[in-house]
Amino acid sequence: MSEATVDVADLRHHGGAEEDGADAADAPLREDIRLLGRVLGEVIREQSGDDVLALVEAIRVEAFRLRRSEVDRGDVAARLDGLDVRSANHVIRAFSHFSLLANLAEDLHHERRRRFHRIEGSPPQKGSLAATFELLDAAHLDADVVARELAGALVSPVVTAHPTEVRRRTISRVQRQVTELIRRRDRSVPGEADDPAWSGQLQRAVLTLWQTALLRLSRLRLADEIDEALRYYELSLFEVVPAINAELRRALHERWPSAGPDRPVLRPGSWIGGDRDGNPFVTADAVRRAGTRHAETALGHHLSELLALHDELSMSDRLITPTPELAQLADASGDDSPFRADEPYRRALYGVHARLAATAQRVLGSVPGQAAHAALEPYTTPGELLADLATIDASLRTHGAAALADDRLARLREAVEVFGFHLAGLDVRQNSAVHADVLAELLAWAGVCPDYAALDEEQRVELLAGELRMRRPLVRPDAALSELARGELDVLLAAADQVRALGPEAIPNYVISMCESVSDVLEVAVLLKEVGLLDPDGDGGPTCPVGISPLFETIGDLQRAAETMTAVLGQPLYRALVTNRGNAQEVMLGYSDSNKDGGYLAANWALYRAELALVEVARHEGVRLRLFHGRGGTVGRGGGPSYDAIRAQPPGAVAGALRITEQGEVIAAKYAEPDRARRNLEAMVAATLEATLLDTEGLGDDAEPAYALLDDLAARAQQAYRALVHETPGFVEWFRAATPIGELAELNIGSRPPSRKAGDSIADLRAIPWVFSWSQARIMLPGWYGTGSALETWVEGDPARLARLQELHRRWPWLRTMLSNMGMVLAKTDLDLAARYAELVPDEQLRHRVFDQLTAEHERSCRMLLAVTGDDRLLADNPALARSIRNRFPYLEPLHHLQVEMLRRRRGHDGQGGDDDELVRRNIQLTINGIATALRNSG
Repeated sequence: MSEATVDVADLRHHGGAEEDGADAADAPLREDIRLLGRVLGEVIREQSGDDVLALVEAIRVEAFRLRRSEVDRGDVAARLDGLDVRSANHVIRAFSHFSLLANLAEDLHHERRRRFHRIEGSPPQKGSLAATFELLDAAHLDADVVARELAGALVSPVVTAHPTEVRRRTISRVQRQVTELIRRRDRSVPGEADDPAWSGQLQRAVLTLWQTALLRLSRLRLADEIDEALRYYELSLFEVVPAINAELRRALHERWPSAGPDRPVLRPGSWIGGDRDGNPFVTADAVRRAGTRHAETALGHHLSELLALHDELSMSDRLITPTPELAQLADASGDDSPFRADEPYRRALYGVHARLAATAQRVLGSVPGQAAHAALEPYTTPGELLADLATIDASLRTHGAAALADDRLARLREAVEVFGFHLAGLDVRQNSAVHADVLAELLAWAGVCPDYAALDEEQRVELLAGELRMRRPLVRPDAALSELARGELDVLLAAADQVRALGPEAIPNYVISMCESVSDVLEVAVLLKEVGLLDPDGDGGPTCPVGISPLFETIGDLQRAAETMTAVLGQPLYRALVTNRGNAQEVMLGYSDSNKDGGYLAANWALYRAELALVEVARHEGVRLRLFHGRGGTVGRGGGPSYDAIRAQPPGAVAGALRITEQGEVIAAKYAEPDRARRNLEAMVAATLEATLLDTEGLGDDAEPAYALLDDLAARAQQAYRALVHETPGFVEWFRAATPIGELAELNIGSRPPSRKAGDSIADLRAIPWVFSWSQARIMLPGWYGTGSALETWVEGDPARLARLQELHRRWPWLRTMLSNMGMVLAKTDLDLAARYAELVPDEQLRHRVFDQLTAEHERSCRMLLAVTGDDRLLADNPALARSIRNRFPYLEPLHHLQVEMLRRRRGHDGQGGDDDELVRRNIQLTINGIATALRNSG
């Protein structure tokens, strides 16, 4: 077949005959991909011509021949390197769009398989609440134990605006259109899928994708990031979160009537608009905007649900008899319409809506949605609204309308319980170094201490403790301060305003980045006192509605975390604050910087060890510990399946409560649709219950020897990692040349700068672009480097030592999960492709010096991983992912080769200047987008 006469049907072969040995159960997936590939091919031919389609198809064929070892990679690269920039653009767009459509097909197929299992009556799937309660039932738990362990239970996914979401909102919207069309076909009778109207809709959706720019014209503003995160409430969270809380409450009450928590367990949080660590755009105005948009979203939802209830609850008191309390609520509503004179529920809801509208007017200055028709006093707390809704519920149940009470009204009551008027708690975060600088300025202005920076730690703690015993502020509102100090105080004043307007849950925590000492914690306490949030002499002792959460990030800080927290809790005033906040202390653990500091195995083990030590501190001090896990989307930043990760926590580390960051592309992947949101949130809650109430570690008396073994392995892994990353001369130069780190900074995917401060060191670079860059070059270094050396040198050919590791792998969820996640990263690593990126390093000697180390360590890591797991290939424990990777990687091949070629042209080599053609720059950005889409992760 000549290129001029290529049939668009050829594009469909992804997932067809080339899927060697594919399971018959995956036939619907192959059909979906064939269909979407055919439609994409038709659109490409229609929009760009037969020649472009022929080029795309020829490259696709070559990529699959390469996978079958029928051609050399160099031949494929040579063909792609010879493309002009316009032709390269067509190829990049085609393969990016196909990867995006293949992702949709895979997601739909997973959904289809789960639905099939439910219909077939299979046992509950791992990670579901049903499966978890089967495990808990089998354990015959004592009610008092359950009540104690679940006191203060909390599961909080905290969304953050880290710049790794490469998709535009517009693209996501069209993706949902395609997804719904395929779902509609699945629900149709045979033959309906060929209906011309349906086919036309699919064609138009794919056409829209093709003609919509994948890249944003400008960088996201912070306001955009706030709005972007809030849309997931309408897409899924308003539906799913209350439903899971209700189901959990029912299940716990059925088994242990007195043990259920008295508040919703699942409660989302956010950092967007409060996380100012290294982000100059997070100002006082940003905090106010975030709080206002949160409240607007929550109140808008509640008001619309009240109007829907008003329409539904049309019962007449000529036919039913409401309770006196309901009648009183109706009489107080101000609704004097003769048309509703006999409809007490509608009249009551008229008044409830009016009071909530008055609340919105007070908080926001306007009313979302339909304005109220009566002027009533606003609710001062969500509890007052809940009391009125409870009155309506109780009345409905007295005249046989319990089914109505259990429907929309029950969902609204759950929503008000969890979202209140504030929607989600907004954490505030800043770096400890900034706090020290600001406080030094305030102390100097007040004449308390002329040179705070010159004090040692003991002197600082003594000074800060003294300040915390006094109510007086350090500076006047009109004090002439630096821009830094004024900005930080203004942020805290804005946070205090949010607490006053929306309640303490609006700003629940202040997170201290790079926390290293007691003074780092007390500095924040003094700043909170300065804006009136912390009262050192309140009723019953010192009080503060905002909790202080130290964040331990580097491996050294993690190793000292327990010592630091012991000293912090030894401060009398701070200990009293903790007591008055329910005797609970939150500590945040950083997965990203610890990995960048010491590598994959060392970081993971440092986190485990820190948790064990912090649990012991909490037990000794008599406080309830809550850990906040700063996980990213990729394995190098703590990513991986949440269910397995939570169950793999050390004993006592979960204790009924945990918070986890949800970042970048992970947010869309988990929460864009109710089904996915339900599955992911349910898994998070289920794993929390299991890790709290069951012995999930399973090591017993063998724990200490296992810990000692991992201490040894982690030290070896860190030494190997640091020898490359921190001690190899020229490594930073190699990294910046061999990856698109510089070009990533030009992508308009987030408001935050890629580095904390100007500088060329690894320490200055944020962990997200660090991981993102290695992913683009298919090296994935943060997810494996150093582990192979550690395992190999510890085993040293000793079969008994290898057998010991194999035994621990079988018994220990932490080790099994850690190695499984590493196996996923190694499977996505392709050092043959990485060698193409290494060619971008101008210094040939440096190029080989670093790449030879990468190659040797990769071989060791793969070999030792398989030796420990006993598997014969990577991803033997995850055949679905293995199949997905095998079949999507040929579509990545052209994107990688063209990225390297475009980087070469843009940068210039051999003394030649770079090509400043705008289309070259855009092609690089499109390849970054396409590779991240196909790999399904970025940073």
